[in-house]
Order: sequence, then structure tokens, then C-alpha cells
Amino acid sequence: MTNEYRTNNCGELRISDVGKEVRLAGFVQTIRNLGKMMFIDLRDQNGITQIVVSEDAKLENIKDVTKECTITVTGTVVERSSKNDKIPTGDIEVIAKSLTVLGKCRNSLPFEINVEGQTVREDLRLEYRFLDLRNEKIHKNILLRSKILKDFRNAMDELGFTEVQTPILANSSPEGARDFLVPSRLHPGEFYALPQAPQQFKQLLMVSGFEKYYQIAPCFRDEDPRADRSPGEFYQLDFEMSFATQEDVFKVIETVLPKVFKQNTDWKVDEGPFVRIPYKEAMEKYGTDKPDLRNPLIISDLTEVFKGTEFNAFKDKTVKAIVTENMNEKPRKFFDTMSEYAVNELEAKGLAWVKVDENGNLNGGISKFIDDERKSQIFKIMNVKPNSAIFFIADEYNKAVKIAGDIRIKLGTELDLLEKNAYKFCFIVDFPMYELSDEGTIDFNHNPFSMPQGGLEALENKDPLDIYAYQYDTVCNGYEISSGAVRNHDQDIMIKAFEIAGYTVEDVKGKFGALFNAFSYGTPPHAGAAPGIDRIIMLLAKEDNIREVIAFPKNKKARDLLMNAPSKVSDKQLEEVHIKLNLE
Repeated sequence: MTNEYRTNNCGELRISDVGKEVRLAGFVQTIRNLGKMMFIDLRDQNGITQIVVSEDAKLENIKDVTKECTITVTGTVVERSSKNDKIPTGDIEVIAKSLTVLGKCRNSLPFEINVEGQTVREDLRLEYRFLDLRNEKIHKNILLRSKILKDFRNAMDELGFTEVQTPILANSSPEGARDFLVPSRLHPGEFYALPQAPQQFKQLLMVSGFEKYYQIAPCFRDEDPRADRSPGEFYQLDFEMSFATQEDVFKVIETVLPKVFKQNTDWKVDEGPFVRIPYKEAMEKYGTDKPDLRNPLIISDLTEVFKGTEFNAFKDKTVKAIVTENMNEKPRKFFDTMSEYAVNELEAKGLAWVKVDENGNLNGGISKFIDDERKSQIFKIMNVKPNSAIFFIADEYNKAVKIAGDIRIKLGTELDLLEKNAYKFCFIVDFPMYELSDEGTIDFNHNPFSMPQGGLEALENKDPLDIYAYQYDTVCNGYEISSGAVRNHDQDIMIKAFEIAGYTVEDVKGKFGALFNAFSYGTPPHAGAAPGIDRIIMLLAKEDNIREVIAFPKNKKARDLLMNAPSKVSDKQLEEVHIKLNLE
């Protein structure tokens, strides 16, 4: 690129450019003043070039140059006498003939830019995000994000999908999370809602005859932040297909995800078809509906084995267990630390364990409470080998399952069992259509717009808690990265499905009037899914925190510290939208 500020980018000059007159522009990363000679590392998005300023050049404005100011420099490319093999431009440097300060850095920096090993408080980084984004690592994450978005669009275009934008100001509907409400100035007392997903709109597009729709869709949910969940807003690759089944959706996912992952990593990537795991099996074997298949550990159910036991910790409890091999060298401290983790972090009542020596004998922990008959059953169920250890979790069913799942993850990490440099995919299928709420009422388990397996007949004749839905998640390395379903496209099924969850026909018409009406006009069967863009980028960037791949994220308390949002507004603004605050 050539303009009045530069003829070359900082990262592109090589030994073949020696002798050329060039003009560079960028940020001053470091300054080394040796008296008669000054060395400046000049950085732009493409890399770094060393600039040499001698006192013979008589550059008066050199006194205005500070770290992180922006400058443009004209000079001659020469070969460096002391080369730097750590950067691509390490064979050359530029002897400055003229220098102009383009943007002064007037204030002291709140933290250093591109300094290895420094730890900066996250809230300070987010308050000065425009500086934080200059750091090479996070800067590259945002560039990677741009590339991945293009790769997704290219993959969907190749499959014949049409990109369609859907409204941001929409209606409020019960889709599993709290809505963000937007008061209407023109319609006093009425509110828009920011869409939790383009769910109804993409189904309406199927009614409209757009057979293969997609978009990189912004979604808004008033949820608490997590390391893998951005509060307030996130993006997903939303897609839907007419005349499609669950299998058709899986083929798209198995085509697009491996392709995009391979374009952006040198790790091993699973090819389709992905492993399919029913929801109930996932909970039993892994203690979670988002299992990390890099972890080889499997949870076993020993409830029947300990039925009738007099061991109080297991009496009348669900008992789950995990066996780990090659444990003969592990000290007692390892087991104590695991027990402390279970009690303090997972709120478990305890974590029982035994060791199995080279002869198959049980030692330590609760070994004295396991008789030979139970030992034989455990060895058979769990395929226990010598020099192993068995960890036991006992509690009421739901807690035992969850704690066992967390212990499996912890053991996999602590014992370094996870497969290295790999992305492992699976589909979780056969989700329950309904679940019991905390109040004991029937509620939707996953997505209220899903088609029940067995259709209307199942809704009318089966126990709601026994009905499966055509719902599915895609999981990668322990993260849910996609969710989808075969959609309900029939009015009668829609009415009955919501009736079971406590909604009247009038409720359905009021909350989902457009869909309900559209289903009267020849709706094609349709299905789709929505891979989560932010989480996928987090995985490909090898980050543990989703905020590291979002340009301007909210903090752990869902605040935008850079823009000071949320913030108070004036009484006049509130009056315009007919709002009165009651903060008591």
C-alpha cells in the first residue's frame, strides 16, 4: 500500500530491499537512546521494523517521539550489523532521513504494550481496550475472528445458502432466557425485545420459500457472564433448511465445521460423521451433556452394587464411580486434594476412593467397606486393572451425576489424560422435550419450537417427561458449540406442545402470532441449527476466556468499562419513552 504516510508496511521489508528509499508509518513500540544514536522499533499491523536515528540527521521533532505515539519515517533500507532472527525484518533496518509525529501519546500508559510476562488486571485492560487491542496476541485474535467469519460465509455460500438479515427490534417471547426490553416512544407502554435468536424469523423465511437461509446473527440474552459465555450479546451462524431432516442438518454441520476448523488450525480435526450420543447416555457416562471426548475416563453406575449396604455414606444413595489407571505412584496427598476439591468447590458430601495394588487387592480409603462380592461386581462393571484407583460419588441422583461429571473433568486434567492438539466433535441427540421446573411444573427442556418425536400422538398419549424431541447439540472439547432442532411446523402440534407446558391457545396466539398464523399457509417441514461463533473462535484461538476473542466485551459483571454501559439516562430521555423509575 502506498500513500502519503507510507510506501511499505513495517513487516514486509527484507534483505532484498537494501538500498531502497522507503516511507513507513506505525506505533513506536520501544525507544533505545544511546546518545548519538537512537533505535526505534516501529510497529504496524504487519510487523516491526527497526528505525535508526543518528544525531547527524538533525531531526528536531525527535524530542516529541514517545512510546505508542504514531509517526511516519522516510529513510534508506540497510543491512543490520547485529541481526535479530526473532522477527522477519531482523536482517534490515531503516536509516531515518525525516520523521513526522502523526499522533502524540500525551498521557502515561496505564500498562505496557507487547511486554511478555506482565499481568494486567482484566478490568483495567477493558477500560483501556483500545490500548489492549494493540497487544499482538489479542490483536491477532480479532484478525482471526475476521478470517473465521469469512470462512463460514464462504462455506455456507458454497452449499447454496442465502444470507438474510432479520430484525433486531423484535417481540418478546419465552425462549429460555430473560429478554432485553426496549421501550417504544411512539407506542406508550409497549416494548420491543432484542431477539434471543432469530428463531421465529428464520422459520417464517422457510414459510416464505427461502429454502436455505443463514446469517451471522447477533443474539441478545440477559444471562450471567461465564468464561465461555459473553453477557448480553453474542453471535451465531444461524441456518435453516426447508424439506430437511435431522440428518440433513448434521451433514451441513459435518461439512462446515471441519472445513472451517482445518482452515484455522494445525491441530487434528475430527471428520464427519461425528459420534452421536443420546442425552441420557451422555449424562450417565460423562455427567454432562457437553462431554470432552479427549478425556478417556468414563463414569460407571454402582447404585445396584451398593444396594443394601450398611456403609452410611452410600446407603440409599445413587453411587457413581470413575476408575483411573497407573495410580500406584500417586501419594496420599493427591487423593486428599481431590477430596478437598469435591467438598469445597463442588459442594459434595465427600469423595470416597480406594487403590488397587498390583495383585488386585483394595487398599486405603473405603476399602474396608467393600466386601469380596461387591469388589468382584465392581471389577467386572468397570474393567478394573491392577495399579488403579477408583473414586466414588454418592448423593441424590442429579447431584451425583453432576459431581461425577466435574470429578471426571478434574481427574482428566490433573492426570494429564486429555488427547493433545485435537478437536473432538460429537452430537448430543434425543433431548427430553420437557423437564420439571423448580416449582414442580412441566416446562420445555430445550427449545419450545422443536418437533416432538412421535408428533401429536406422543403429545397426546405419553407421559410428557418420556417424550424426546428432535433436538441436538454439537459439542467440541467440552463446549457446546451448536444447538438446533427439527422445527414444529404444525398448528395442532404447536398448540398441544405449549398446552402441556401450561400455555393456552390464546397465549400461543399472543406470543407467537406470526408463526401461528403462518402455519395455516402450507408450511414446509424445516430444520436448522446455530453454531456459536464466539465460542468456536475461542477454541480456535486456544483461549480459555471468550472475552479474549471479542473486540469490545463486557466484564465479569456485564459492564462495558470502556463505554461506561449500562449507565443512567436523563429524566427527559425517560419521559420520552414513558418510563418512570422505581428503585426502592
